[in-house]
Amino acid sequence: MIHITLGAMRYVDPQEDQLRRDHVGWDKNMGDEALFRANRGCWVLGERAEKERYALLSAGGKVRMAIEIDRLVPVARGRKAIEGRFLKKGDPVYDAYVGKETPVDSARNPITYFDSAHDTRLCGCECGEPVTGGWFLAGHDQKALHSRVAKIGTVREFLAWFDSTYVEATAE
Repeated sequence: MIHITLGAMRYVDPQEDQLRRDHVGWDKNMGDEALFRANRGCWVLGERAEKERYALLSAGGKVRMAIEIDRLVPVARGRKAIEGRFLKKGDPVYDAYVGKETPVDSARNPITYFDSAHDTRLCGCECGEPVTGGWFLAGHDQKALHSRVAKIGTVREFLAWFDSTYVEATAE
């Protein structure tokens, strides 16, 4: 799970901000929509972030918001923004974290990651086993790949099929 530590709300120039925001950070008077819009990006998110389903926003030692991530989108200068929805009371992730102490120790970097039982998914090879912090159990990415190759035939036949059907994306 991604954990983002926010500072106090501060004003920024919308002409210079990659998401055209006029403020970022946290203030006790912010509603959920304002908190999400102000803080969904622009973050330096590592490769692990692409595998995460949820993000928490914390300020003042408490979790202020839980977000379900649909996808991470590039904005500028290697930074990314979260596209998704903020969760509400009744959602298991919200109920487990929002309003409680942050689940990670403080660090210099505002972005940290932690494993959570709430952030599991089923293994991408379709074995039915739960996975945290990734898409596959160890070695199961190869299992999934080779089962797809076998549906075509041999590796050579798979490569011929792939090369004849794959169309390279063109830049517009």
